[in-house]
Amino acid sequence: MQGVLTGFAIIGFVVAAGYVAARLRIGGVHAREALNRVGFFIASPALLFTIVADADLGRLLGAPLLVQLVAALTAAGAFVVVNRLWWRLEVPETAIGALGSGYVNAGNIGLPVAAYVIGDATAVVPIIGLQLLVVSPLVLLLLDSATSRRVSLGFVLSQPVRNPIILGALAGAAVSLTGVTVPDVVLAPLEILGGAAVPMILLAFGMSLHGSRPLRGEEGRAPVVLATVLKALVMPAVAFAVARFGFGLDDEAVATAVTLAALPAAQNIYNYAARFRRGEVLARDTVLMTTLASPVVMIAAAALLT
Repeated sequence: MQGVLTGFAIIGFVVAAGYVAARLRIGGVHAREALNRVGFFIASPALLFTIVADADLGRLLGAPLLVQLVAALTAAGAFVVVNRLWWRLEVPETAIGALGSGYVNAGNIGLPVAAYVIGDATAVVPIIGLQLLVVSPLVLLLLDSATSRRVSLGFVLSQPVRNPIILGALAGAAVSLTGVTVPDVVLAPLEILGGAAVPMILLAFGMSLHGSRPLRGEEGRAPVVLATVLKALVMPAVAFAVARFGFGLDDEAVATAVTLAALPAAQNIYNYAARFRRGEVLARDTVLMTTLASPVVMIAAAALLT
C-alpha cells in the first residue's frame, strides 16, 4: 500500500505541475501540444523499445492479457445492452460509448502507473498492442461504415504500423525474440530519450486538465455517467473476478490486473469521435470523468488487495 501511495504521489505531483504550468501559461499556448508530440513520436517509442527488448514476452501474454480482454469486452458490451434497452443511440455514438467503457489509457496514464505504482513498466505493453493493433482498426472501420466517410481499408489497417509507439514496441520485441545484443552506443541514447517520456506525458496531461468542465449540458449526460461507472468500477471488478476465480492468479497478479483495468478511458477515443464528428461530447466527458475517478479506484483497490 505504501508503494502505491508513493507512486500516485509522484504521478500527482508531476500532473499538478503541468496544471499549474498551463494556468500560468508557462511555455505558451502550444506547450501541451508540443510535449504530446515529442512524447508520442520520440520519447515513448524509445521507452517502449528499451523495456520490451529486455522483457520476457511469454510472461506478458497469456492469462494477464486475457483478463483485460474479458473485462474490457464485458464493460463495452454492457454499454451496448443498456443503450439498446433505454436510449437507442445511433451506431457511431454507441461505438464511442462502448469504447469509453472498455478502452484504457494504456499509454499516457498506463505507462506511468505501470512504472511507479505496479513497479513494472512492461505490464502495460500487451494492452497497448491489443488496443492499437486490433481494437483501433476495428473501431475505425465501424465508424467509417456508419458515417459513410471515404476512408480506405488500407488506410485503416495501416494505422497500427504507422504508430511510432507500436513500431518501438515491435522493434523491441524483435530484439527480445532474437536475443540480439543492442550496442551501448545505440541503447544508451534510447534509454535517455525513454526516460523523458513519462515526465512529458504527465506534464501534458496536467496541462489538459486546465479549463476542463465536464457534464456542462444535458446532451450525453446519462451515457457519460454509464460509461464512467462501467469503466471505473465494473471493468476493475470483472478483472478481479476473472483473475482470482477464473485463472487463479496470485495476489500480486490480481492486484496488477485490477490496477490496469482501472486505468481511465483513453484520449484516443476523443480523437476518433472528433475525426468523424460523432459523439464528441460523450467521448470528451467520459475521458475526463474516468480520469478523475481512476486514482480513487486504484487506491481503494490497493487498500483492499494488499
